[in-house]
Amino acid sequence: MHGTIESAGKIDALRERASSLPLEQYDPGDPELFRTDTFWPYFDRLRREDPVHYCKDSMFGPYWSVTRYNDIMEIETNHSVFSSASSLGGITIRDIDPDLRRESFISMDPPRHAAQRKTVAPMFTPTHLDNLALNIRKRSAECLDNLPRGEVFDWVDQVSIELTTQMLAVLFDFPWEDRRKLTRWSDIATTIPGPDGLVATEDERQAELAECAGYFARLWKERIEQPPKSDLLSMMAHGAATRDMDAKNFLGNLILLIVGGNDTTRNTMSGSLLALSQHPEQYRKLRENPALLDSFVPEVIRWQTPLAHMRRTALADFEFRGKQIKKGDKVVMWYVSGNRDAEAIEKPYDFIIDRARSRTHLSFGFGIHRCVGLRLAELQLKIIWEEILKRFDHIDVVGEPKRVYSSFVKGLEALPVKIAA
Repeated sequence: MHGTIESAGKIDALRERASSLPLEQYDPGDPELFRTDTFWPYFDRLRREDPVHYCKDSMFGPYWSVTRYNDIMEIETNHSVFSSASSLGGITIRDIDPDLRRESFISMDPPRHAAQRKTVAPMFTPTHLDNLALNIRKRSAECLDNLPRGEVFDWVDQVSIELTTQMLAVLFDFPWEDRRKLTRWSDIATTIPGPDGLVATEDERQAELAECAGYFARLWKERIEQPPKSDLLSMMAHGAATRDMDAKNFLGNLILLIVGGNDTTRNTMSGSLLALSQHPEQYRKLRENPALLDSFVPEVIRWQTPLAHMRRTALADFEFRGKQIKKGDKVVMWYVSGNRDAEAIEKPYDFIIDRARSRTHLSFGFGIHRCVGLRLAELQLKIIWEEILKRFDHIDVVGEPKRVYSSFVKGLEALPVKIAA
């Protein structure tokens, strides 16, 4: 099973289309493939036949796809040739109008990247995580104890969004009653405007991001005038590398921290329940032995791959695996494909909660841009499942998930579930 509840016939039909379409017509970044969860056979074929693939034409313009695990690691660590800089297009397949580009430390190259990243790193030290764990457990318990019994509800809204939004509010020391604004801004930051999107136009998207910037500017002013505290905003307001950021860099780093703290955790929280519902023998194994959570958590993060890709821009002409990448070309590293590469991961299409090397995955990136909050994401997922296993023998997924229209955020918009009365 390829990550959704599909009939064998439908999977066969998708494989047939993926195998019959000429490779030069492949556009693996088409968001519709991700909304319908039908991209898997395309990446399977690319890894086999054309692991460094050029798409001449797409809604995002031309781009290279790098699809094998080890090739992705090589691109990821070659900063002299492959740039993350926002001025060249940043980290996603989608190009942003040059006037609207906003720097963040993930869309910077060395050496500037390290100084800004180091400012927020203390949030994720072991000692600080131990303190956060108490808060996470308390809020997880309250959330689960208030879930409806014997009726269908949306797991994404009532659990995944609620808990990650609460955590973000704690990390930023953000006004509690307004915390759902953080979810909205995260979704707006990554949405593709259009008739089916959260907003119809790019102007609407920018207006909401301006609201985000204005709200945080007020909080920033408060933090500057207060002694340093242990929230992310205070850390940046008082940090030598971040206190004098211009408005675009300020908003860029805010969006990075909001999306990073929201999408990855939220989508693995939703994906974890879906994965277990599709693999009842693994769910049973976890219930019988909760100690398996230590390997279950990274396996879920690999399985879900909450961000499907990261992008780089070539700083010079470069030959890679026999392909001629030109200066200025867009190069997309497909984490979602690398995480199903049988040359790096044994039985990659099997969901195995006691996998021997469960941390072998690309979901957090690799090298200097590896996710700064990865330990917090793992901690949140572990605690919520510790609390679930204490309370419920089973949570049933009772309908098809609704998936996000995006080839960047690989997430679930809704997941109907039911807990027995």
